[in-house]
Amino acid sequence: MNREIGLTFHRALRSYLRQDPDVILVGEIRDRETAGIAVEAALTGHLLLSTLHTNDASSTIVRLIEMGIEPYIVSSSIVVVCAQRLLRRLCGACKQPYEPDDRERRLLGIDPTTAVTLYKPVGCGTCNRIGFKGRTGCHEMMIPNDELRIAITTHGMAAEALKRRAVELCGMTTLYWDAMEKVRAGVCHLDDVLSEVRRDEFDARPAWMFSELGLVRPENRDQPPF
Repeated sequence: MNREIGLTFHRALRSYLRQDPDVILVGEIRDRETAGIAVEAALTGHLLLSTLHTNDASSTIVRLIEMGIEPYIVSSSIVVVCAQRLLRRLCGACKQPYEPDDRERRLLGIDPTTAVTLYKPVGCGTCNRIGFKGRTGCHEMMIPNDELRIAITTHGMAAEALKRRAVELCGMTTLYWDAMEKVRAGVCHLDDVLSEVRRDEFDARPAWMFSELGLVRPENRDQPPF
């Protein structure tokens, strides 16, 4: 990029559109002009992949609207939004099993009557006495259906409300609950995950209260969140 000769990021992106590519990669959407060109590309038949600095998938939708993109355009152009965090993997050679206490069961959303084994780091020669070796990702993938697109278009809502609608309408798994599944599977340690993944009020309602479609089961609607 060279602003002195008029070669800006936005002009370069517009020139790419004139070449009629099938796929466009945009490193980051950071301002209104870039967002506008990116959405224009998506609406004219191009597959556009990009990044945006937000806390989760629902915040991405809200951020684009805050940049000045009309809600109906955002809802029409988005195919999928994926938020991710990298988590440390427990060392498979030395991780130690243990029974979770009441606090950990609440955080994991585990039914009090369910038997479960968690794992914690110890440290050995394989992991240089750290207790962790390698990393894995947890993901929050929002794939809007018609109902969610209508909700985005007709209701100006905060990210938290949009997340709730995505879970209810699309069965989306939040970052928090995807991370908790990795804890239950013995891949990650609970306290380490909690230092990386934010747990908000909506995530405080445990997973076993929900049906497979992401809806709160009727018998659990009156039960307060943890």
